[in-house]
Amino acid sequence: MVSQSTSAEKTYRVAISILAAAGGVALLYYGQVFFITVIIAFMIAFLLEPAVRILMRIHMPRGLASFLVCALWLGCLYFAGLGLYTEVVAMTDDLPAYGARINQIVDSAAVRVEGLEQNVYRTLVPKRFQDQEAVPPPPEPAGIRGKKKPGEATPVAPYVQEVRVRQEPTVMVSYIYDYLRSFYSVLLMASFIPFLVYFILSWGDHLRARLLFTLEGEPRYTVAKALDGVGDMVRAYVVGNFLLGVLLSVASGILFAAVNLPYWPVVGPLSGFLSLVPYIGMPLALIPPMIAALPKDEPALYLFLLVGVGLLHLFALNLLYPKFVGSRVHLNPLAVTIALMLWGMMWGGIGLILAIPITAGIKAICDNVTSLKPYGRLLGD
Repeated sequence: MVSQSTSAEKTYRVAISILAAAGGVALLYYGQVFFITVIIAFMIAFLLEPAVRILMRIHMPRGLASFLVCALWLGCLYFAGLGLYTEVVAMTDDLPAYGARINQIVDSAAVRVEGLEQNVYRTLVPKRFQDQEAVPPPPEPAGIRGKKKPGEATPVAPYVQEVRVRQEPTVMVSYIYDYLRSFYSVLLMASFIPFLVYFILSWGDHLRARLLFTLEGEPRYTVAKALDGVGDMVRAYVVGNFLLGVLLSVASGILFAAVNLPYWPVVGPLSGFLSLVPYIGMPLALIPPMIAALPKDEPALYLFLLVGVGLLHLFALNLLYPKFVGSRVHLNPLAVTIALMLWGMMWGGIGLILAIPITAGIKAICDNVTSLKPYGRLLGD
């Protein structure tokens, strides 16, 4: 009797766990804009936390230090956006050259595809069928039934009525409305990021103390240790990727400037930071320089960009990434791949970027909670 009760309790717990997991996944999926905003704000706060600590060492209040750091961060974003806007305005003058080059590439591709189709046709279809010409059907006599004479009006049956179909613009209107609504929600949530970052930086210690005050005994120590582990893990990932992105941006900019690539001050940082996207970083890093090189019909330049960006990506992935990030994250490749698939399925492209720091934070919690340590070892390398 006792064994049956224990088995029923285990089944009940498993069912509750499955339902809780399904509910959590649904909540993350439908509330993706909110959760992405909060996670990005925390990651930026982790990135700016060392600067706040430096200002606090010179006896500056945490609130003032957080305000100055956030103001400096927003100023850097403003000047970066201003530089990007200037380059985009300058790029509009070269749009005819880009358009002509794209049309040339498309026409050349169409000619090659047509030639390939003809070669395949000549190869697979026997020659006697190729030479056979279709015999045109004989013209019908002018006096047969059903043919109207020249100048004769077409009779209209009395029972045929003209039907006018008016297509309601409901589909297009609803599509535009849904798009604008989603864009507005994203823009609205993004506007909260600076405020969230400031409050996280200025009130972080206060909120941590209040949270720990609500606990007693062993749970307080466990939660404090887990919070420290998550902070260290995510900060190492964010700061390491940021520094690595800056190094790749500088190296890419020097590489592109050496070959006089148009708009290299913008293309270099774009290629450098896109190279950090897991698994698809190298193809993404090649897109900006290849687009910038379109007006120059130089195959050697394309080959140089392909080899140069590929070498930079492999150098960063194999030598720099383990030193900047890998030594702190400690995730095995299978866990990283499954995390990329899961978060990419739920949150799209931004999920691929946030998958590793979220998984690293989960692993840090598991490593510092006694009952969850086996799961931390399962995710670890």
